[in-house]
Amino acid sequence: MTRANRCGYVAMIGRPNVGKSTLLNRILEQKLAITSHKAQTTRHSLLGIKTMDAGQAVFVDTPGIHQRGGGALNRYLNRTARAAVGEVDLALLVVEALRFTPEDDQALQVAKGARVPVIAVVNKIDQLKEKQRLLPYLEALAARHAFRELVPVSAAKGDQVELLERLVIEALPEGENAFPSNQLTDRPERFFAAELLREQLMQRYGDELPYQSTVEIERLEDTGGRYRVHALVWVEREGQKGIIVGRGGRALKAAAQGARLEMQRLFGCPVHLEVWVRVRKSWSSDEAALQNLGYGG
Repeated sequence: MTRANRCGYVAMIGRPNVGKSTLLNRILEQKLAITSHKAQTTRHSLLGIKTMDAGQAVFVDTPGIHQRGGGALNRYLNRTARAAVGEVDLALLVVEALRFTPEDDQALQVAKGARVPVIAVVNKIDQLKEKQRLLPYLEALAARHAFRELVPVSAAKGDQVELLERLVIEALPEGENAFPSNQLTDRPERFFAAELLREQLMQRYGDELPYQSTVEIERLEDTGGRYRVHALVWVEREGQKGIIVGRGGRALKAAAQGARLEMQRLFGCPVHLEVWVRVRKSWSSDEAALQNLGYGG
């Protein structure tokens, strides 16, 4: 008897810094989503397509649901996360082992609002020093909602991620694959070029600066197997521009070098990257500026 193929969309919901993007990269076995230790690294929803023998799961990585800040960018991030659950077949509520904050509860309410099955993914179990504390935590979590499954995982180490993949496929409806089996995402290369440069800003600079900077790709050209990328880093104040550039331009050169190497890994070809830094006052609190910089919809 032939097993029916399954296919569907899976929203990954959770507060900032629970490891949604790291989990997506682990599932796809390739770095697609950028990561850092700072909250709100993810600013856009991102499709990651995993094709398996039993079918295809189309994961939707989302910005972290958060209560901090009421600016235009913060509102956009929460809107994007909520919109991602609108037309999915399954939701993954990603939480951190032994923690459940008001923002986790807010994310749970968003997942419930989708009116689809929800799998609770308890991440970072590799960081637990007292493993015996996990069971009462899982029992308390199970009391919050009728989850289809509760799955402890380590996205960083890969523990139980294959089990999660199997449970996801089993929860999806029967149907033909939505994308070709070799397709990994629906985003264009310009999107990833911008994200990989922004990842360097998140990782290399102080607490406040990354949240007041963004990246725009002016041009991406394929010049016979070599990509030429022209990028703009937008900040809100002249002083921030000086910090990013650094003395003698060394800080910017280091960030650009890191981004260029990541682009070459993802695109599979040599990359020539040129980066400029410009000031656009209060772009993160200006709805029109956000639209112009790619934070639309």
